[in-house]
Amino acid sequence: MQAITDRRDDLIALTQDLIRIPTLNPPGADYRLICEYLETRLRKAGFETELIRAHGTPGDSDKYPRWNIIARRDGTAKGDCVHFNSHTDVVVVGSGWTKDPFGGELSDGKIYGRGACDMKGGLAASIIAAEAFLAVYPDFAGAIEISGTADEESGGYGGVAYLAEKGYFDPARVQHVIIPEPLNKDRVCLGHRGGWWAEIETFGEIAHGSMPFLGDCAVRHMGAVLTAFEDKLYPAMAARTTDMPVVPEGARSSTMNINSIHGGQPEQGADYTGLPAHCVPDSCRIVIDRRFLAEENIDEVRGEVTKLLDDLKTSRDRFDYDLREINLVLPSMTDRDAPVVQTVAAEIEKVLGKPAEFVASPGTYDQKHIDRIGKLKNCIAYGPGILELAHKPDEYVGVDDMLDSAQVMAGALRQILPPG
Repeated sequence: MQAITDRRDDLIALTQDLIRIPTLNPPGADYRLICEYLETRLRKAGFETELIRAHGTPGDSDKYPRWNIIARRDGTAKGDCVHFNSHTDVVVVGSGWTKDPFGGELSDGKIYGRGACDMKGGLAASIIAAEAFLAVYPDFAGAIEISGTADEESGGYGGVAYLAEKGYFDPARVQHVIIPEPLNKDRVCLGHRGGWWAEIETFGEIAHGSMPFLGDCAVRHMGAVLTAFEDKLYPAMAARTTDMPVVPEGARSSTMNINSIHGGQPEQGADYTGLPAHCVPDSCRIVIDRRFLAEENIDEVRGEVTKLLDDLKTSRDRFDYDLREINLVLPSMTDRDAPVVQTVAAEIEKVLGKPAEFVASPGTYDQKHIDRIGKLKNCIAYGPGILELAHKPDEYVGVDDMLDSAQVMAGALRQILPPG
């Protein structure tokens, strides 16, 4: 623990360096640069490193290649492998910042910047934890892995999903996974809800706007869809609750977000000064983001929406639609008695002096791929940072929170990887 405290300034500098690499996703910028930075750092601590490009995955291109790094340090005897997995990408900056989003400014014990909380602070804490452990216990049984992976913010298919398909999370290779997502330093996150994304399109017939009765307005048809959602689907979802310990409280029920709506003529550029044409829209599209519970069946989730649409097709004149699935993530939950859960929970109580809280995430993260593709169940999210700050302006991570989390992580290493 003292070795971690002594690395406070190093932890700050490391976090600032990571924030200052603007790994924006989209489009997926500077993935190679941050992997090379991590490679240089981890090799100094005796890790063997491998840079892996996820060829052919969504978004991968010669301009924006999807690069990942896995670093491994083997001990002096055989034993389990503990893997710390952090994503390196960050979301768009957005408006409302009073700090430089890529400045890594340190103020009042907080480091500010896009990705500070989600999750470069967690990545830095895991590196400091591993380096401190290795400095104190150079002779240990087992192995430590640290990864920096791409595209978690857009589904993780160019990162953890690709690596899992290649066997990097095979239970024969890795036995314990800690993902330092910002779920608060006193919480063990056991898993997450499911997600189903789909696009719904309603159809009409184009006609002159002065004679709409000669056409068929697709936007009005979509209005009927939204009304059916309001009257039937939203009340039904609100009535369902889960036994999953999801935070915050509102996410204990099923939810759905209307992600976008597009109907009629496309919006013109800012330099267009003319008026719109007089047309009845023949197409309207929405994207829905449906988050579902472990107690819900995905076929029922799909079927509930499809039934509402089919009912409209029967009851509404000239109504027709198309539904296209965009993405599907099934819920994931690690058993509370799993070794990594119990070990990290014990270290939280030791470091913070209070029992750990067990939670589940309202949104998905890369545990889904480790669980479903890698078939590795002994996986949690644990890291510094306040969950509600993720993706917000003036995002920050507290230095003391990172130090406490690093002590928890290092304590877990000491319990799982017996020192020689």
